[in-house]
Amino acid sequence: MSLKSRLLGLAFAAADALIEVDGAGQIAFALGSGPVAGQGSAAWIGQPLSALFAPACRAAVVEAASALSAGGRSQPLEVLIDCGDGRVRRAMFRAFMLPELAPAVSCAFIYEGAPFEIAAEADASPISDSSSFMDSAREGLSGKSGAALQKLALAFIEVQGLAAANDAANERMAARLGARLQRVSHDGASAGRLTPNRYALIKDAGDGRDLEAEVREAGLAEGLTLTSRSSELAIGSDPLCALRAMRFAIEACLKDNAAQPELSFADSLSRTLKDAERFRNIVRNREFSMFYQPVVDLKTRAVHHFEALTRFGQGSGPASAIRMAEELALIEDFDLAVAEKIIHRLRQPGSGLLKIAINVSGASLANDAYVEALLKMTASESDNRRRLIVEVTETAALADIAAANRRLGALRGAGIKVCIDDFGAGAAAFDYLRGLSVDTVKIDGALVRGIDSDPRTRTLIGHLVDLCRSLDMTTIAEMIETEDAAQALQTLGVGYGQGWLFGRAEAEPVTIAPSSPRARRQGVIDGWS
Repeated sequence: MSLKSRLLGLAFAAADALIEVDGAGQIAFALGSGPVAGQGSAAWIGQPLSALFAPACRAAVVEAASALSAGGRSQPLEVLIDCGDGRVRRAMFRAFMLPELAPAVSCAFIYEGAPFEIAAEADASPISDSSSFMDSAREGLSGKSGAALQKLALAFIEVQGLAAANDAANERMAARLGARLQRVSHDGASAGRLTPNRYALIKDAGDGRDLEAEVREAGLAEGLTLTSRSSELAIGSDPLCALRAMRFAIEACLKDNAAQPELSFADSLSRTLKDAERFRNIVRNREFSMFYQPVVDLKTRAVHHFEALTRFGQGSGPASAIRMAEELALIEDFDLAVAEKIIHRLRQPGSGLLKIAINVSGASLANDAYVEALLKMTASESDNRRRLIVEVTETAALADIAAANRRLGALRGAGIKVCIDDFGAGAAAFDYLRGLSVDTVKIDGALVRGIDSDPRTRTLIGHLVDLCRSLDMTTIAEMIETEDAAQALQTLGVGYGQGWLFGRAEAEPVTIAPSSPRARRQGVIDGWS
């Protein structure tokens, strides 16, 4: 075997195509495969070197080749080879000037991936992140009629095979995949990258394009083998509900993904929509029960009032259902259903001395409907209004505190007491204290815990009690579990207490508090808030 043959074999082991460019920039020699299957590189002979490349690459290639001197080698250059028909193929290009062939330049190409349509992908809108996707989806769907919405679907794609590293190649792959999915979306701009390997888009329900094939072809264009799983759900005629469910499902899926990596967004969304419909039916049919936990005067230990706590099914607490209801704008109907049950309880014979506190989500105070409905329920029963306390929870923060204060003022003006619930549990606590005119502040159990042994906790609660007293507000401490804690809180000036020390929530109000300390509970929280 000749040396020339060996050298040629070594060259083709390292490259897919070899060319030689003369001093005038024309291709004088070519060996190897072309960028398209079945096409040889010999067709390049006689063409200018720049003619092989997409316009964006030409100047860089010509500059790299022109800068060489005898014995010089260029740096690897990522290029796009023109395949005709608007398609290109990615390749690595290197050039070398042999001294004995100067000024001719020897060039090698290594192809990467499959040919693809550069124009369509270059013109696509950049793909959104999860937050921007939700914002644009809300804006795009809000103005559409019910008939138009029925023709749209929400599609989820989970991709396997993407590189974990956040390098240029991975970002290029993500951009290409995003561009392909944008092209499939109903308006060319409604796709989003929710996580590094999860995408969503709003598409025409009748669009039969294979999303998994789109993912596969995008990967091949970058030399990657990608697999995916796609699913879609109809948006229906209520876009706001669908969008709220989408956001809730995405957040839940991201939170649960570490424990359930197989959980898809579509699975999570389907489950959320089913849970939402189940919650609507529970509220509509009043298929929940009320339990009552006593709140006592810390000095006399006499029961002052009861907090009404909701139970679903087998006595289970409703915290997760409440969070979902707030996210999906179902909470107002629930809060009113709770109020309706409690007002009915206050009307029962023998209930004349009962005072009951009900929870209301901040989301229900976003408009006048809840307050107007509550006042209408009690319009003919001024005595019942004086036996009712509304506890404003921070599960959904008040967006407009001034407007909420006006609404709560209407309740107070009618004789209904107002309490800030779980003070200290969230970031908005002092905003509430400053912006809401209320009668009572309930100190969150997380602050109360350790009151009998932690001087810093005692100092903090002592200052809070002084502040509330100066604002003419009474205080309630929740989750009191020991007699020592109760004594410490009373010494600090806290007026009322709630917790297992004084009684757990019961199906009927128990007006006599236990005379002996109760056993300490193990992390159980009775209130939905």
